[in-house]
Amino acid sequence: MSDTDYQPLSQDQVFDLLSNSRRRFVLHYLKQADGPVRLSELAAEIAAIENEVSVDDLSSQQRKRTYVSLYQTHIPKLEDAGAVSYDAETGMVELASGAGEIGEYFQQQTDARPWQYYYLLLAGGGLILYVIAGIIGVSTGVQFLIGAAVLVAFGAVAAVHYVSVRRERTELPTNLIEQE
Repeated sequence: MSDTDYQPLSQDQVFDLLSNSRRRFVLHYLKQADGPVRLSELAAEIAAIENEVSVDDLSSQQRKRTYVSLYQTHIPKLEDAGAVSYDAETGMVELASGAGEIGEYFQQQTDARPWQYYYLLLAGGGLILYVIAGIIGVSTGVQFLIGAAVLVAFGAVAAVHYVSVRRERTELPTNLIEQE
């Protein structure tokens, strides 16, 4: 596939590509490699993981089964999507420009709120208030009110957290919306 023929992938196409563990491993392995990799080497690595043995302990049948699957199904599918390039003459596979687009689906959000710290701060602050109230000898009614206030604050933070997560899930980033 030439770069001029390349069409951006839809979210469904990316998820279809990534629905198979072998294709995910191919992309991961090629990303870690310094350059093109022999298809036979790639097949051996995948077969070793799938069979929970070292590459040296693989049987020829295990290698062949994985190689044929990659050669006939997975590499062509990734190549059609523009994620990898395969040279049949040399047997070399490498990442193509479309692989970066697939990787965008796994970028972590940098503006996510650290909710665990809000809960920790609230718990620590409530505990300190409760202990101080006990040390200075305030009545049990006041201690009860402090405990109730901390519980209400936890409920409020949990509600805001829920609404925030819910809103993030329903709003699609613009790069995930299909372009027509």
